[in-house]
Order: sequence, then structure tokens, then C-alpha cells
Amino acid sequence: MSTEINRRQALRRAGGGFGALALAALLNDESSVGAAGTSSDAPPASLAGKQPHLVARATRVIFLFMPGGPSQVDTFDPKPRLTQDDGKDSPKLYLGQKRTLLGSPWKFQKYGESGIEVSELFPQTAHSIDDICVIRSMVTDDPNHPGGCLLMNTGERVFSRPSLGAWVTYGLGTENQNLPGFMAIGPGPLIEGARQYGASFLPAAYQGTFVSDINHPLKNLKNPRVGLDQQRRELDSLARLNELHRAGRSDDSRLSARIESFELAYRMQSEAPEAFDLSAETAATARLYGLDQPATEVFGRQCLLARRLVERGVRFVQLYHTTGGFQPWDQHSGLKAGHEQNAKATDLPIAGLLRDLKAHGLLNETLVIWGGEFGRTPARQGEIDGRDHHPFGFTMWMAGGGIRGGLTYGATDEFGWDAIENRVHVHDLHATILHLLGLDHERLTYHFAGRDYRLTDVYGEVVRGILA
Repeated sequence: MSTEINRRQALRRAGGGFGALALAALLNDESSVGAAGTSSDAPPASLAGKQPHLVARATRVIFLFMPGGPSQVDTFDPKPRLTQDDGKDSPKLYLGQKRTLLGSPWKFQKYGESGIEVSELFPQTAHSIDDICVIRSMVTDDPNHPGGCLLMNTGERVFSRPSLGAWVTYGLGTENQNLPGFMAIGPGPLIEGARQYGASFLPAAYQGTFVSDINHPLKNLKNPRVGLDQQRRELDSLARLNELHRAGRSDDSRLSARIESFELAYRMQSEAPEAFDLSAETAATARLYGLDQPATEVFGRQCLLARRLVERGVRFVQLYHTTGGFQPWDQHSGLKAGHEQNAKATDLPIAGLLRDLKAHGLLNETLVIWGGEFGRTPARQGEIDGRDHHPFGFTMWMAGGGIRGGLTYGATDEFGWDAIENRVHVHDLHATILHLLGLDHERLTYHFAGRDYRLTDVYGEVVRGILA
């Protein structure tokens, strides 16, 4: 007769200690992420800090992801010729269809010592333009949201692959063992869900901890019925049971990740409440992020939380602007109203984040990235003001750790159709992000299913022209 105790029974019998913790908030169920386990020769998961391959210019990342695809020609890539030829036939067909050109309804203005032109949609962010490198020549492979989001976030548009944040945490670990190394924050559902921040075949401990309730980020973090000493005893007992269970399952990382999540839950009780407590910030800081305005409060909370997390050693923070929908920047119609609403919700918080990071001495070591899965067509879609998906030339920007600010890199043609100068593929972007963190994208590999995988697959070149 087996003496092995069912671990779920052990949790129920443990006085409600760790059984009361919302592990879904600390480690998402592997069925939702598509975790496939790891190969038998894979090293055990570890969130301890690791030495990079190279000299790192940045130590942490904040990725401001704008699902749906912001329009490059209406934000950071002005096209006077497009405005001049508004209403004329497009010089190119789109998916075999003839369309008319749509000039931007917004004016552009030069900012900073660099004189970079920015749309009136982003007047606050524009004041930090000398800290920003605007990449105007991004290209991607997928014109559809699911594949585009996966490619931008995982380097692969079809199959399950580890997310960018998971790769970074796998390569570097985290600086604070009392908080998750990778956090993803968004108030709404995500297209492709947890695959955007999952670990796939990497050990499951490296996947992102997802926060959807900004006002109550991690529920049930503390148990009012059981003290820390009692929880420690329960956790030690549970760990011994888990080790028995794991003895014949060394090729599956999911149990190891769950053991680590219990330990992390215990440690988080001492530090996480303070990290997530935005009320500790001054009224001036709250105004800086727009917490005092209904339009900017939600994304402002996300940005302020991101600053607090990287300040406390969290390695990778991904913010999804999903207020009002899972792809709010997808304006097939109603471009003017939609982009104005989205920009109003994000411009002030993003500007506040950049200024606050700089004031705290964090911008030099924190890499900030802004962009969506693709851009929008220069041509009109629909009867009035809509733009379709556009993967052939779009804009993203980067600021902070190791980035040369006050720079525009690459170019699209005079209408904003195609990237024609210094094209930057998503794989190149990923290679550059890893390089800035001190990771060689060709050496950061994981052996699974008979081959060595990497974030950039067999592609990717570091974009050295944007490095400081």
C-alpha cells in the first residue's frame, strides 16, 4: 500500500495556510500556457541572479505593448506627401485591392534638441524625445493580430514558444527573490492569452505572473488565520511530500515550478504588499502619472507600478494597454476618435514613467520599449477614416539603458508603405534587447525535443546603430 500522501489533501489539511494563496496569480495553470515540460537533460529552474554573457547596458525592461497596432504615420513617422495626396489613388495595392490614400488628421511638431517630429497625439511623451530612439523601419511577418502578437512577444507566430520576458528571466534570473522576476500587467483579456507571457518549454518558473486587477494586484497574499511561522512549518512539510512526488518525474518542470511558487508566495508576504501599495506615493507623483484623471488613471497605475517593481529588482515588466478591449489600437474605422482616445489614455502615463525613471536614476539601467504588433496602412479603409493592418513598415521606440536617445533610425518611403532604409525585423529587435541586457542571442539557448532553441530562432542581428 502506497504511503504517498495526496498533495491536494495535504494542502487542505494544512490549516488553510498556503492552500489559501492564489497560486494562479503566481503561476498560471500550465494548460492555459501550453507548457510542454522540459527535456531530461535540462537544468533545473532557478530565479537566482546569473551573470550575463556580455557587459550589460541595461538590467531591467519595461515593455509598453499597444495591442491592435498604432499607426506609424499618425504618431512618430510624419509623411507630408501622404497629407498632400490625401484622397488620391494609392500607388500600391493592398492585398490586391485598390485604395485611396488617407492623410494624417494630426499635425506634427519638432521637439527637443534633436528636433524629432512627433504627432500632437503624444505631446507629453514628446518632451522626452531626446531620451528616445524612434525606429521607423520595423517590419514583421504576420499581418494578423494573433500571429503578430505572438511574433512580437515570443519570436514565433504559430507554434508555442517562450515569451521574451521568460527568455530574459531564464538568462538572467531576478535581483529580488521576494518578488516574481517577470510580471505582465493588463486590465483586459489578451489575444492568444497567456501565450504572450508564457514559458512554453522553458521551465515553468520563468513564465510571467499576470496581474489583471490593478487595484488588487495579488489576491489572498496574506492568510489572516495562519502566521508566518506556522506557514513555514507547513511549507517545509509540503516540500518533503513534493520531493517524494517528484522523485520519478525529473523530466517535468511543472512540479518544480509549483514548489518554487509556494516558496515565492511565502517570501512575497514580506515585500509584495509594500511594492504594490501605490498609496505610499506622493500626490505629485500621482499627478505625474495621471492617477487624478479618469482617462489616464488605469494606464497610469500600470506605469507607476512598473516603476515601483523595477525599482525593487523585478527583471521584466510588460504592460498591456487593454483598457476597453483586447486590441484597442485596431482602428479599421473611426481612426481619429480611436487613436485620440488611446493616446489620451497612455501619453501622460508614459511621459510620467520616463520622467520618474530619470528622476530616480533608473532610466540609464532600465530599457523602455513602446509599440504594437504592427502598424497601419497609409491607405484608407472604409468610407471615412480607417486604416488596415500594416506589417511592411511601422514604428516602435526605445529609451533608457544603452539606447542612443534623440535619434530616428531607419525610414519608410514618402507614403509610409515600406521600410526602405535600415530595416529592423522583430528578430533584430529581440537580438538587440538581449544584447543590451548582456545576453548573446545566439548563445541564449535551451535544449528541447532534440534541438537547441533560442528566442531569435536562426535569425536576428543586433541593431548597433541605435546603441549609445
